[in-house]
Amino acid sequence: MDSFLALETLLAHADADPEELSVAPPIHQAVNYSAATAEEFDALNEQSRPPHYYRRYGNPTQARLERVVAAAEGAEAALATASGMGAITTTLVALLSQGDHVVAQHSMYGGTLSLLRDVAPRFGIEVTFVDQTDTDAFARALTPDTKLIMLETPSNPLLRLTDVNAVTALARARGILTFADNTVATPFNQRPLDQGVDLVMHSVTKAISGHADVQAGIVLGSDELIERLWKAHTMVGSVISPFDAWLALRGLRTLSLRAERQNRCAQAVAEYLAGHPAVRTVNYPGLPGHPQHDLAKRQMRGFGGLLSFELRGGRLAAEQLISALRLPVRSPSLGGTRSTLVRPAAMWSNELTEEELAEAGVPAGLIRFAVGLEHEADLIVDLGQGLAGPDSENVE
Repeated sequence: MDSFLALETLLAHADADPEELSVAPPIHQAVNYSAATAEEFDALNEQSRPPHYYRRYGNPTQARLERVVAAAEGAEAALATASGMGAITTTLVALLSQGDHVVAQHSMYGGTLSLLRDVAPRFGIEVTFVDQTDTDAFARALTPDTKLIMLETPSNPLLRLTDVNAVTALARARGILTFADNTVATPFNQRPLDQGVDLVMHSVTKAISGHADVQAGIVLGSDELIERLWKAHTMVGSVISPFDAWLALRGLRTLSLRAERQNRCAQAVAEYLAGHPAVRTVNYPGLPGHPQHDLAKRQMRGFGGLLSFELRGGRLAAEQLISALRLPVRSPSLGGTRSTLVRPAAMWSNELTEEELAEAGVPAGLIRFAVGLEHEADLIVDLGQGLAGPDSENVE
């Protein structure tokens, strides 16, 4: 498709196939495909990412999903996987070897932190964690063995930002690859490839699919890099199912509508919480009081549907509020049609120790709030009733 088309148009048309007459794409459920001749089979066996060979190598429904997300992110190619963590693991396996060094952020998704802290060192890969708000910290952390810089902006759950242009310029000057998790922002709000990032990933489970009924991931970048990842992917085996690819593709069509609605809702909720006496802090880049609000305005189209906040009453007040609210569901994911909220310290306690959570800046009383498609007025009324509880304003 023409790259000048608006995102909304690309989401609807980027996978158009002149040979496919059905308006809705089919689901190609087959695991393996046949060849008409021995010569054709040999050609398929040597083809990169063949959609009609063996599902671990590719699938037509998967290929359609990859085309649409690639168009949305402005990427040459994409590789869909069975989960967001599958996308991250495949990328690290493809790009890193024993003795390599990685620079990553303190504030990242808990699964990513656990993989980098607990698994990567077992394979002789050294990881240095830095404060993502300090570009100079990235420069100081680099060594002659640094092969990869891992970014997540805004970060989950603290909504801290990385100056993407500054860090990618630093990396390019040294021949270091950059890899950004764009799950929280979505392609609607931010396109890191346009800012110099080499590889972008999404947990498709979240806003890309948008309906809490898919588990999948995707990595996007140049043809050359995705080819390297695909070769590792055939060995890692984190293969997306055709049905999940089809559901994700269906959800993806409405990404712009959902993201615009969630941006507006999250902004209203964040502003309400920021003005409530029971609330100690609110983390949302759309607030003028956010320490990186100006950076967010420069590198983001919108501020996203995720925010986090702390109450003056600490963990006890947080747990009481989470139990009292009627509309948001107590659930560990985000980006769906229903608002969700959770205490990240509780959710990630099986992946990170208390010390690691503290180092990542995740206090016990932090609440992560992912807005859905409800009306913001209803969510604010619900929050107001919950915050009126007897212990919500008690200081720890």
